[in-house]
Amino acid sequence: MAEIRLQNLAHSYTSTPSGPEDYAIRQMDHVWEQGGAYALLGPSGCGKSTLLNIISGLLSPSQGHVLFDGKAVNNLTPEKRNIAQVFQFPVVYDTMTVFDNLAFPLRNQGMAEAKIHTKVREIAEVLDLQSLLSKKASNLTADEKQKVSMGRGLVRDDVSAILFDEPLTVIDPHLKWKLRRKLKQIHEQFNITMVYVTHDQLEASTFADKIAVMYGGQIVQFGTPRELFERPSHTFVGYFIGSPGMNLIEVEAQPGGVGFASTHLPLSEAMQKCIAESEWHTLKVGIRPEFIHVWDEPFDDALRAQVVHVEDLGTYKIMTLNLDGVPLKVRLAEDKPVPEGTAYISFPAQWLMVYADDFLLEPQSVGEVQP
Repeated sequence: MAEIRLQNLAHSYTSTPSGPEDYAIRQMDHVWEQGGAYALLGPSGCGKSTLLNIISGLLSPSQGHVLFDGKAVNNLTPEKRNIAQVFQFPVVYDTMTVFDNLAFPLRNQGMAEAKIHTKVREIAEVLDLQSLLSKKASNLTADEKQKVSMGRGLVRDDVSAILFDEPLTVIDPHLKWKLRRKLKQIHEQFNITMVYVTHDQLEASTFADKIAVMYGGQIVQFGTPRELFERPSHTFVGYFIGSPGMNLIEVEAQPGGVGFASTHLPLSEAMQKCIAESEWHTLKVGIRPEFIHVWDEPFDDALRAQVVHVEDLGTYKIMTLNLDGVPLKVRLAEDKPVPEGTAYISFPAQWLMVYADDFLLEPQSVGEVQP
């Protein structure tokens, strides 16, 4: 296993890129620490698979370096990098048995046959493949083939890292949760550096200790699932993480806070100062549906919103409100009464985020030294 460092990395599929829009991967620096379980999360076309293929050596970056444990590997093949990669669709040898498929990378290393049997049976047990070991791969279902494909990546204990490129796409939904937990258990057992590419936030949160969220060829936030949920550092993270995503409202700076239409939202003096001292073109506030407070009765400082629609999802309800012409989503607990007609709401200060040009504004802490 290895620490993987991306240094001044960028990639374009055009030979003469003229601007940021020509880059699949915009210039970045990033570190995957040794032995970590990571997810690379984002929508289709954001650069996830490109980045994974650069790490594995299937693609050479236009600029910058990939370092394994501090050593540049740009000129090394995937084999020399000692990377195992599991793709979106299963890669297996149909004419071989499941056992021989799993044993194949170990035999290529010249491992003793007795040790091969031990390793293969260990991984087969983890992935519930014991009953299929003597079966030809051509007779397997798509689910079973992908488990074999994953097993071939996991069976080696000498790899620098294992890279997963949306490996559960072909897996039946009822098996996905089970396999995600299996991968997590394998990581905990063998402490292998793992990077898991997905567009599914549930997959990312279930598997990874830390998630890198990609948008427009950049990693816009890297953190724990909780950090991404509670304090998104970019409006895209707020929108993409959560169900439904963060409410985002374009606002204007006003004395004492910000506002839109006839609504005023007070902010702390520190945040007001931060806004005044920052350069920006657009200013937005964001708050998650879970964090909006719905009051049972009106009071002076409450915001009045019209109830537009209520969706009952069993364990909770999603309420759509109209606040001064702006749609808002609010998540209500199952036992919380649904207001009729007018809802009285407030935005708790600790959960109201302010974004300048889509990036989170954070006032400097008291006593913090200016750079």
